[in-house]
Amino acid sequence: MAALDSVGPEKLLLAALGAVALTAERADELVDNLVEKGGLRRDEAQTLVGDLRTRWRGDALRLGERAGATVQGLLGELGLVSRSDYEELELRVAQLEHRLRLLEGRD
Repeated sequence: MAALDSVGPEKLLLAALGAVALTAERADELVDNLVEKGGLRRDEAQTLVGDLRTRWRGDALRLGERAGATVQGLLGELGLVSRSDYEELELRVAQLEHRLRLLEGRD
């Protein structure tokens, strides 16, 4: 119990969170542990868990965006196009073919 006293509630919670998304049931268990072992009031523990879940989700989103940007940069360096770029070019070619057929039909 003395070891828990030297660790702040936020650090205890961060260690418990790790890299795993919390389900509502698991979050409630974590709140109970913080109340019991961390010496927090229930509302404080719920706020802390909620804030950290929000922060974790934001961090995960930013990490995903960075990874996406890195992949896009790598594809560009390799001279590859993304699916959306390919589909846009495919549409432009189809439009040009249609216009060409219309022009050829006038003759």
